[in-house]
This record gives sequence, structure tokens and C-alpha cells, in this order.
Amino acid sequence: MDNFINFFSFNDPNIKYVVWGSILLSVSAAIVGSFIVLKKKSLVGDAVSHSVLPGICTAFLFTGTKNTSLMLVGAFISGWLSLVTIDYITAKSKIKKDAAIGLVLSVFFALGIVMMTYIQQSGNAAQSGMDRFIFGKAATLVGSDLITFSIIALVLIAVTLAFFKEFTIIAFDENYAEVLGLPVRKLDMLLTSLTVLAVVTGITAVGVVLMAAMLITPAAAARYWTDNIKRMVCLAAIFGAVSGLAGAYISYIAPAMPTGPWMVVVSSLIAFFSFFFAPLGIVPKTMQRNKNSRKMVDENILKLFYQVGEIEDDFNKKRTANELLNFRKMQPTQLKAGLKRLKNQKLLVSDNPYWLLTQNGLEKAKKTVRRHRLWELYLTNYMEIAPDHVHDNAEEMEHYITPELEKQLEKYLDNPETDPHGTVIPK
Repeated sequence: MDNFINFFSFNDPNIKYVVWGSILLSVSAAIVGSFIVLKKKSLVGDAVSHSVLPGICTAFLFTGTKNTSLMLVGAFISGWLSLVTIDYITAKSKIKKDAAIGLVLSVFFALGIVMMTYIQQSGNAAQSGMDRFIFGKAATLVGSDLITFSIIALVLIAVTLAFFKEFTIIAFDENYAEVLGLPVRKLDMLLTSLTVLAVVTGITAVGVVLMAAMLITPAAAARYWTDNIKRMVCLAAIFGAVSGLAGAYISYIAPAMPTGPWMVVVSSLIAFFSFFFAPLGIVPKTMQRNKNSRKMVDENILKLFYQVGEIEDDFNKKRTANELLNFRKMQPTQLKAGLKRLKNQKLLVSDNPYWLLTQNGLEKAKKTVRRHRLWELYLTNYMEIAPDHVHDNAEEMEHYITPELEKQLEKYLDNPETDPHGTVIPK
């Protein structure tokens, strides 16, 4: 408890530097990363993060000191060159973009490792701690680093907000953006530059190896919570901030634990939870799909009762499951489960082994049959599809036609009495 109070009181300047530095780099990376995820260019972030190492080493070789600002400039130039190289290879050769990204990533990172090894063996005393740029070391952040991060983060956020509308359009449809007269190429270059800047900001704390994760993971997690891009960007920023704060706290209570990797671990845990349990995640989608599937089965069973009753001109006769199966092929277990659900909904009553439609069940069955036959007539009259080819499509669409669409169909078709096969459309 004492550790918790000491940490969140922020009385220790080192804690303040690490926490705010981690949060600033995480938030700015997550905001820019949202557009990278939407443009499906996540691998670009990985390529940039691995390609900044030669720039860092070059800056050190020129200056002979570990000046953070100069190294960030070197990293920015190196990262930008890597993206230009990827575009050049893709445009001038038969190599696909994913292969070009892998090639540039490997070459730049290998070159950076070679230069880093040379520096470490050069005997220059100032080279001590250079390896922190590979794996990151947030605990080494000082006040001047925080000022640098704050300025870069503010620039990233301000530029992103200023071009939010334009970035949104090119993220979803570049062709539409061109039709609107937007300078797509320039906007793409601006977003690329912001991506490089966001990666460069985080390498001191998270390192070149893991920085891509802080760029992509919060945005990917946010994508599973909403379809609204403004909410998505806000959520990505919050997830990034939580990851930065949690990583700093874990490394505070367990000093042997590095901050950067823990930030990535926390961010990944948020992402995994989102993938499965967020509103657009796997579990809710699976549940909705199963619910829709059960709804379709139930409506098909009701329709089956109506069709059998229509043939025998008796909707009040009790039916057995075998009678229904003789009329339409269906899995017996599926039929049995559907009959029980419809009984619970008071749309059927049972007198073992017989089943009978209630008045509500009959009305619901009529609606399903009506939607089916209206859609068949619409396909025949307006889409000019032969009557013997419209059943399968109507069999699917009858479950998705809303009351509003049903009214529109009635209007277009002038309240028809019969379907294309001459069968009466129930009212």
C-alpha cells in the first residue's frame, strides 16, 4: 500500500518523468496508430521501428555523445528513408509491398546492429547504455527527455486533430478522397511522417524492437469496441495511457522489471480482452450469430406449420414432429430444440407428441410467409428473375426484411394478392 501511495503521489521527480514520459509516448503513438490500422498498414510501423537504429548509431558516431534530441533526429531520418525505400522498391520492381517491407526491415535493422556493435567496441566511454535504444529503458528518462517528448507529443496530436477529417477519408477510401480534390499523396506522406515521429518518440522508453506494438496494439484493441472513428481514436489513446501508467507502476514495485516491455504486455492484455469480449469481439459476434441462427430456425418452423396447414386448409390441426419432417428436410435435433423454444415463447402449445400453433404463432407464421412471397414477387417483377429461381434468395431474405422494408415492398408491388407462383400472399 505504501508503494501505491508513494507512486501515485508523484512526489519523486523520477517517478514523474517516467510516468508522464510513458503516457505521452503511448498516447501519441496510439492516436497516429489508429489511422495506420485503418489504412491496413500495420507492418509499416514495424518496419519503421526496426529501421531507426542506423540513424541513432549514425547520430552518435557524428557527435560522439548520447544527445537524445540529435539521436531522435537521426532516427527520424533513418525511419523516413526506410519508407521511401519501401515505396521505391514497390514502384520500380516486381517485389510486392509486404516482401519489400520485410526486406527493408531486415536490412536496416541488421545495419543498425552492425553499427551498434562497432560503437560498443570502439572504446568510446560515452557509448555506455546505447543498447537501451534496442530494448528501451524508461527508468533512464530525465526532465529534458520529458520536455522533448511533450513537445513531440503535442505536435503529433495537434497535427492529427488538424487533419482528422482528411486522414479519416483517405483511411477508408483514397479514390473518394481524390474525387473530393484532396491531395492524397501529400496527406499520405504527412501521415507517414507522423508515424515515423511517433515511433521515434518511443524508442528511448520502449526500444526499437517493441515500439511497433505501442503503435498498433492500442488502436487494434479500440477497433473492437466501436465503429465510430472518433471514439476509436479516444479509446486507443486511453488504452495507450493505461498501458504506460501500468508499465511504469509495475517497474516501480518490481525494480528488476523493465517498463517498456511491461507497457507492451499490458497493452497486449487489453487487446486480447478486446478481441474476445468487446462489443465487436469474437464472443459477442458468435453469440449474435447463434441468436440469428436460432431465430431463422424458429421462423422456418412456424412457416412450416403454416404451409402444411395451407395445403390441408386447416391451421388448427395438431402436428407431430415427423409430419413436419416429412414436409421439409430438417435436422430432428434442430426441430426439437426449435419446438421447445417456440413453446417457451407461447407461439406453440404441445400435447405430447402433438404440437399446435397458438394465435400469436399463427400471426408470426403469416408474417414470415408474407415476407417470403413479397420478396419473390419483387425479384420477379423488378429484377426480372424467373419465378423458379427466386425461392432460395427469398428463403434467406425473409428473415432480414424489416417492417419498414415490408411496407416499401407493398407500395412498390401495389399490395399484391398472389406471389409469382399464383399462391395467395397472407395478410
